[in-house]
Amino acid sequence: MAETRKASRFIVPVAVAGVAAATIGLVPALAASGDPDLPEITARQLIEKIAASDTQTLSGTFKISTDLGLPALDGLASGFGALDADGGSPSADPSEKLTELLSGSHTLRVAADGPERQRLTLLDGSDEYSLIHNGDDVWAYDSKSNEAFHEKGASSGAPEKDRELPGTPKQLADEVLKAAGDTTSITVDGTAKVAGRDAYQLVIKPKQSGSTVESVKIAVDAANGTPLKFTLSSVEGGKPVVDAGFTKVDFGKPAASEFTFEAPKGTKVTEGAAEKGDEAAKDLPEGFEGGLPGLGKAFGGSGSGEGVNVIGEGWTTIAKLDTGAPAPKTDEAPKEIQGFLDSFGDKVTGKFGSGTVFKTKLVNALLTDDGKVYVGAVTKDALVDAANAGR
Repeated sequence: MAETRKASRFIVPVAVAGVAAATIGLVPALAASGDPDLPEITARQLIEKIAASDTQTLSGTFKISTDLGLPALDGLASGFGALDADGGSPSADPSEKLTELLSGSHTLRVAADGPERQRLTLLDGSDEYSLIHNGDDVWAYDSKSNEAFHEKGASSGAPEKDRELPGTPKQLADEVLKAAGDTTSITVDGTAKVAGRDAYQLVIKPKQSGSTVESVKIAVDAANGTPLKFTLSSVEGGKPVVDAGFTKVDFGKPAASEFTFEAPKGTKVTEGAAEKGDEAAKDLPEGFEGGLPGLGKAFGGSGSGEGVNVIGEGWTTIAKLDTGAPAPKTDEAPKEIQGFLDSFGDKVTGKFGSGTVFKTKLVNALLTDDGKVYVGAVTKDALVDAANAGR
């Protein structure tokens, strides 16, 4: 019991790390083979082409590669093992399973037939994890554990955009373009061949200094305007933070059988409530219900920022939250958690006092010793400057 209480004190700093990781969503990569000769197009015309795209049906395969620059998570789960005494959520629950896409490389099969039918399958050797949406039914099935998760009525009344497959190049592109403004440079940088399709390369870069984002590159299908590949690069260089793209794609209508599912005999099925998402939101700290401003739905919310103080604008937006409680001392944490926190946390000091910056290649978070949290896709110095300004 004492170990459980000790571990629970470190949920806040580890949750900050989780928020940083969650900003990525899902991602895939693939190499182009030869640059097609296409008519010239301006950035405005290409953006209009994306906006006018009305692709309702497709099937194909895409690869996901994510490199957040985080330390290995081995052993971290055991540090919270005592906190999962109630059994936690089933392994087939999408909220748990899809977090695997936040690191490493993965291959997925996708199929879509309008806003009411989608399927995503994560391939892992001979094992498969499938997420199927068909009308009011949402199924998730894990062949490795032979467990399934079912939710009835989950899409009822939901906006059409909220029923898109998570992490596809189009969804990622929509989020970036929606946030673009005077702080952003948008250009067309040549052409590419993606999944056998001719594509234009749209390049988006911050004009502001202090952002961790070097560029976002979107390969756009020259024929129908559908984003085929999404690459997010960090100012730190190295591998892209997010590289998401189709290796095969067909815009024809998938067979109806793609979206039907019946749990195999002997499968353990867990039923979920349609209201589960609303109930989970009630458990979030005050101010996080609407997501973090400036970083949009990558943080799981609308980005309205109610209850969170917003500092700056555009690519250098910082969200500030006052937890109202002193930060726990990492040297009191269980050794597994302490090692994780120390491996990607830098101690910093300034006019604000002292604290720790938890860093990834994209999102950094400053947790001050007096319990304030500053987080954004900005550099460590930008976070310290914001804290020093007392804003």
